[in-house]
Amino acid sequence: MASLDETSTATPVDISDLEEGLKALDSGKDGHTSDSNSNVPDAYEHESDCVGDKKYIKGSGVINIELYKQQYHKPIYKVMLYFSIFLVAYVYSLDSLVRFTYQYQTTSKFRDKNQLRTVNCIKTVMGTAGQFGFARCSDIFGRTTVLNFSIILYIIGTIIQCKATDISKFSAGTILYQLGLIGIQIMLGVIASDFSDLNWRLFASFVPALPFVINIWICGFITQLIGDRWQWGIGMFAFIMPCACIPLAFCLLHMRYLAYKNCRGKVQNEFRMYRVLTFRDYIVDIFFWRLDLVGFGLLCALFGCILIPLVLAGGSSNHWRNFRIIVPEVVGWVVVLPIFLTWEAKGAKHPLLTWDFIEDRGILAALIIAFYINFVYHLLGDYLFTVLMITLDQSVLASTRITSSYSFVCIICGTLIGLVIIRARRTKPFIIFGIGCWFLALGLLVHFFGNRPFMPGVTGSLCLLGLGAGFFTYTTQASIQAAIKTHAKMAVVTALYLSIYSIGSAVGSAISGAIWTNLLPRKIFRTMNHSDATAAYDSPQLFILNNPWGSPARNGLNEAYSYVQKMLCVVALCFCVPLLAAALFLRNHKLQSTVALENVDEKQVKEDERRHDLICKIQDRRRAKKEGNDDK
Repeated sequence: MASLDETSTATPVDISDLEEGLKALDSGKDGHTSDSNSNVPDAYEHESDCVGDKKYIKGSGVINIELYKQQYHKPIYKVMLYFSIFLVAYVYSLDSLVRFTYQYQTTSKFRDKNQLRTVNCIKTVMGTAGQFGFARCSDIFGRTTVLNFSIILYIIGTIIQCKATDISKFSAGTILYQLGLIGIQIMLGVIASDFSDLNWRLFASFVPALPFVINIWICGFITQLIGDRWQWGIGMFAFIMPCACIPLAFCLLHMRYLAYKNCRGKVQNEFRMYRVLTFRDYIVDIFFWRLDLVGFGLLCALFGCILIPLVLAGGSSNHWRNFRIIVPEVVGWVVVLPIFLTWEAKGAKHPLLTWDFIEDRGILAALIIAFYINFVYHLLGDYLFTVLMITLDQSVLASTRITSSYSFVCIICGTLIGLVIIRARRTKPFIIFGIGCWFLALGLLVHFFGNRPFMPGVTGSLCLLGLGAGFFTYTTQASIQAAIKTHAKMAVVTALYLSIYSIGSAVGSAISGAIWTNLLPRKIFRTMNHSDATAAYDSPQLFILNNPWGSPARNGLNEAYSYVQKMLCVVALCFCVPLLAAALFLRNHKLQSTVALENVDEKQVKEDERRHDLICKIQDRRRAKKEGNDDK
């Protein structure tokens, strides 16, 4: 069992040895050919994690971040680091809320919504697949390198957006900005996990999310102050973001300095192979094999084929009759997915994910939960804002605050649960309790969106939904990081979890759109006369202005909207069943005071699991019963 101390004291590869190896290869010594992929000594593969009988190669980025963590063991250092992470997260969180508001102004100005819709599809695919690329690169080239690259993309994209004179330039800036934002988000999450032990992992994961609690209330005031100057509203973050990154940059440079000072000869140069290999060999070995370029390309194609039709078609039945929507979806599932799995299993030397990860019930169950979290929420939440305005006669401001109560309560509750888990050291009971809260909350929403919608009941139900989410959303992420057992794969598994999370959002939005577009017109035309129904369906906001609360036409519209929202809540409630089933199959590891369970004795981990995991207890009883029958 390789402990953290053992791995950090391994002898580094000497560059002179690498040069001699290359000369030997070039001269054909010992009968070998000059195949750099198979014979070149590798600076990226001199340390490994051992989990049971499996060995996982550590990249230089992982080795270095473990050394940095040793230097930042003092509480004051960790407070400085996490405050720096909070500061960067605060800026991009505020930017996202403000930029979302100004996107509608730019769309109206450029008068080209079709291209912007295409860009939104690209953003969805990048948000899902891009996390893998950033996570994999950070394991090899280091967290700091990837974070710096992401910040540069973020700034360039922001500048292009604010200076755009047409929709094409604005779209190009949007793509670069989104790619940079994804990189910053995944790197902050990974760094927060790198510097936290397992029992502190949940609390640390909420640090980048905490700014939302503040920004959701103040972003409206900022947009009011800026007014119509959308270029300034977007462009100001091109210099606010670099300023916010200064404390984090100082921490990263300081810990690297301490590592060079205190661990002389152990800190790895993430680009050392570039100095030794030829450019061609470097590209082939690092980018093609270690980054698994083919696997990543297939993954992007898979997510593109699956997600773009879902985003473009939404819930419109007419779109789903179009072969241009159906064919990519079929190709993604039937062609690209088998090719991707075959390549990862047979062709990739360093696959993005190995089969033993997917086969582990603790990891697979967590991924199923990740899918259903946003799937269920988007089923009930996509049209909730409109329903509140029409059915419950709420203003835009009130509807915004009510719908935001879910996220607000989730973050506050989750942060407090993170403090509890520091002592409790278990995740599974909290996850199951949180899902139980979702059952209750969705049942209450079905009731309160009945014949006579009740505003306080709806608000309370959404708060209960947020309470449940605080118990199990980020907690499941901590569970899958514990189940992976090795620090070498933590970043990639975190990216996988978040990618499945995004896929759930797209599928949930598509299904909620299908239910909405099929049920709402029928219900409106049943509860209202034909002329009123046509006007109400075409422009509901204008209709409620002309038909005050309590009028017969308004009552008919309220009934229709309330009915459809109730059906959405019923469907969401049904899909909580597989959510609960997956939670029962999670592993209930004890969260030790270490970055990964690789540093804990394997026998101790298995013995603890047998005592505290229900599935393991059932398996042991069946095994004992079978052995007893065999003896008879």
